[in-house]
Amino acid sequence: MSGGATPKGADVATLPEDGIDRSRLASLSITGFRGIDQLQIPRLGRVALLAGQNGVGKTTVLEALRIYAARGGIDALREVLSCRDELTTFRDEDGDSVTAPALDRLFHQNGDDRVPVAIGPIGDEGKLKIDTVEDVSHLPDALIDTIEKEGARVLRVEFDDVRSFYPWSSSTWQERRLWRALQSREAESLPPLRCVSLGPGPLDNQDLVTLLDGVALTDDEDLAIEALRLVYRGVDGVAAIGTGRLHSRGRRVIVRRGNGAYPVPLRSLGDGATRMFGTSLALANCRDGILLIDEAENGIHYTLQSEFWSMVMCAAKANNTQVVATTHSRDCINGFATAALESPEINGNLIRIDRHRGKTYAVEYSKEELETAAEQNIEVR
Repeated sequence: MSGGATPKGADVATLPEDGIDRSRLASLSITGFRGIDQLQIPRLGRVALLAGQNGVGKTTVLEALRIYAARGGIDALREVLSCRDELTTFRDEDGDSVTAPALDRLFHQNGDDRVPVAIGPIGDEGKLKIDTVEDVSHLPDALIDTIEKEGARVLRVEFDDVRSFYPWSSSTWQERRLWRALQSREAESLPPLRCVSLGPGPLDNQDLVTLLDGVALTDDEDLAIEALRLVYRGVDGVAAIGTGRLHSRGRRVIVRRGNGAYPVPLRSLGDGATRMFGTSLALANCRDGILLIDEAENGIHYTLQSEFWSMVMCAAKANNTQVVATTHSRDCINGFATAALESPEINGNLIRIDRHRGKTYAVEYSKEELETAAEQNIEVR
């Protein structure tokens, strides 16, 4: 969803017996994905804020991380493309026009120049790889017959030696047959990392209720209320009301204020209250996983930026969550720098994404540079 949250609450990668946290990416390498030919970020840290001009690929980095967390699941691939309106049109068996995500847009180059997509830590291990299957001779005969008969291309997703195969599209009646054939032999899938993605727009009621349901009547709900009070003081409690108790659709979050005032919808308090509360809920919902925030400054007043980032950093550490966010705002960067300097043990990194002559690269700011930028209001965007 372009403006909402995408909780992954069911399948969660847990820590191994040795207690080493492998859910976090210490570094990031992206090859051949969308507008990024090659990008390496040597150090992400617990909380990373990506700055840079429009069009340099900041949101593309978040999309790559979302797909990586999902281990290349087909739903994540489709959602990323659909959010960008990158669609293609086919004809079904009745001759009607059918629209589907254009999977070829996942690749930086098309045709003979295309290279496989690779997303993961810097180095040879732990990469998610996406490519088309040109040579199908190693596949089962029945599947080869289906592919050749339908004249369809196949997308291969590989992670940790586990491979999944998807039809280039499932919108035509021919490729629906191929989809069923591929599904019948799909390898045992790896559990995805828990991942929540917050878009630049405000959360809708369905997103808010889904996130609130994930922490209801826990300490995390209390912490979310504390975060809400940074924007709207006097809040006593929150609840999800409406129809459909077993489903989030049709419900909404209401807020009880002090002095016996009648509860009001959370969203009526403004984008700032919704953003602060939703971010806190999202941090709890992606414990041991990744939180992605596009345009993190949206809705948060400039005077609250440092409090916002302090909340994010403390909750990220407590929940073993890695946070990667983007911004265009100097106030957001200054607030981030202040919070990072006040909590050096949390390892907050400011990274500027630049592009020059078609190449994308990352510039990391040290703690000293962060401090200087915050004190002297130096432009680092």
